[in-house]
Amino acid sequence: MTDRPTNSTSQPSRRIFSARKFALMASVVAGLGAATYGFAPIFSTDVLTTPAHAQVNKDVRQVQQPVGFADIVERVKPSVISVRVKIPEKTSDNESFDNDMPFPPGSPMERFFRRFGGPDGFPGRRGHGRHGGPIVTGQGSGFFISPDGYAVTNNHVVDGADKVEVTTDDGKTYKAKVIGTDKRTDLALIKVDGRTDFAFAKLSDDLPRIGDWVLAVGNPFGLGGTVTAGIVSARGRDIGNGPYDDFIQIDAPVNKGNSGGPAFSTNGDVVGVNTAIYSPSGGSVGIAFSIPSSTVKSVVAQLKDKGTVSRGWIGVQIQSITPDIADSLGLKKVEGALVAEPQAGGPASKAGIESGDVIKQVNGNPVKDARELARTIGTMAPGATIKLDVLHKGVDKTINLTLGELPNTQQAKADSDSGDNGQSGQGDEVPNLGLTLAPSKSVAGAGKDGVVVMQVDPQSASAERGFKEGDVILEVAGKSVASPAQVREAIASAKADKKNSVLIRVRSGDSSRFVAVPVAKG
Repeated sequence: MTDRPTNSTSQPSRRIFSARKFALMASVVAGLGAATYGFAPIFSTDVLTTPAHAQVNKDVRQVQQPVGFADIVERVKPSVISVRVKIPEKTSDNESFDNDMPFPPGSPMERFFRRFGGPDGFPGRRGHGRHGGPIVTGQGSGFFISPDGYAVTNNHVVDGADKVEVTTDDGKTYKAKVIGTDKRTDLALIKVDGRTDFAFAKLSDDLPRIGDWVLAVGNPFGLGGTVTAGIVSARGRDIGNGPYDDFIQIDAPVNKGNSGGPAFSTNGDVVGVNTAIYSPSGGSVGIAFSIPSSTVKSVVAQLKDKGTVSRGWIGVQIQSITPDIADSLGLKKVEGALVAEPQAGGPASKAGIESGDVIKQVNGNPVKDARELARTIGTMAPGATIKLDVLHKGVDKTINLTLGELPNTQQAKADSDSGDNGQSGQGDEVPNLGLTLAPSKSVAGAGKDGVVVMQVDPQSASAERGFKEGDVILEVAGKSVASPAQVREAIASAKADKKNSVLIRVRSGDSSRFVAVPVAKG
């Protein structure tokens, strides 16, 4: 648009034109700056027809500020608490307050992946209790979920605590008691008695989207009431903590002491409970993990009702489908959960599920992988009847079973000791696999079934896939084997069928798994 000044108003018109240019430029700059905060104010140049109008809009521009989080923080911050605990110090050199870490002490992953908060959180101090025994104090975070004093924090913050105290945003301190804990999800429910008017937060009904703003509020390094902001970086993260991992990843700075604190949406609802960070130094590098509010809701409801959490259980060792395994089984999609071994007397075994079956759907909902199956079953109540769509020996079938209750004991893990297990002799070499095998019956302590791995060629595909001395091969290509000759026959049959790999069921320690090993050509 071009201004055409008349003879009588040529000078004022030039001033108006300059004012319009300035206003337009200011609008663009303001819009770019504000876009970061979710809005872009637009000022029309048509209204700037006089210097007076220019002054009015100049005042408007001065008032317009980037949208911050002050209003949200003012509303939600009173619901967040600092949690202080006193825990008797463990005296064994093999025990530590990070004994629920998924990685060995001192390992590279243990140094990079750290929990935060709890007794190992700053400014934890060591001292002595009333009876002279050593104690450790530590701090974490939490938040009220009801006005009568129920609050959520992490299990690892209060686990084993003799004394729990919480400090509210107004600086008041209260004694708290632990109502219940759930180690598998790292959640705990605590209670402060004596008041019914605590400010509390609402757990969100919806999952946040990747890219949504989140606010982390907590007690980092003992500095209560700290607020940081970031976005949701990812969802459905598996960090190796357990079978129910389904974390929200956020980049809001969180540090030791934030553990158990809430991650708020811009609506003021809690979308997650901050529980772990990924860090080479123990400090924030912008990668933190929160337990989704949907998980928090279901766990807290059970903790409040009975102090423990009951989960559905079908009684199987399962593993995810890899491309090699899918090829071996003739699957078109790399999806589903492969049954490595049903537990004797468990619901799956009673219903007829066998090793090598692939669970494809639960109640009509597709199963992406083994972890998704574990999470799905874990959210169901013991005693519920479910329908499983299963691939059984190449044939699709539907199985109905009644869920049992997940035992409290941890499932057995594969033995990491690669000792000789009483082996004797050299065994027979199977070049196609890069393994030297011997019948289990001929090896002391190996049992009666399968063949024992005596040696592993370190350059072989079997070594790459984790085979080690002492493993017991139970099946090859769906056939039970009791001698190296039977292993060779099964491999030859797979090659004759033009299979690229052969599926092997192997037992390591007390656990079984399937491994797809490429069949060597020639």
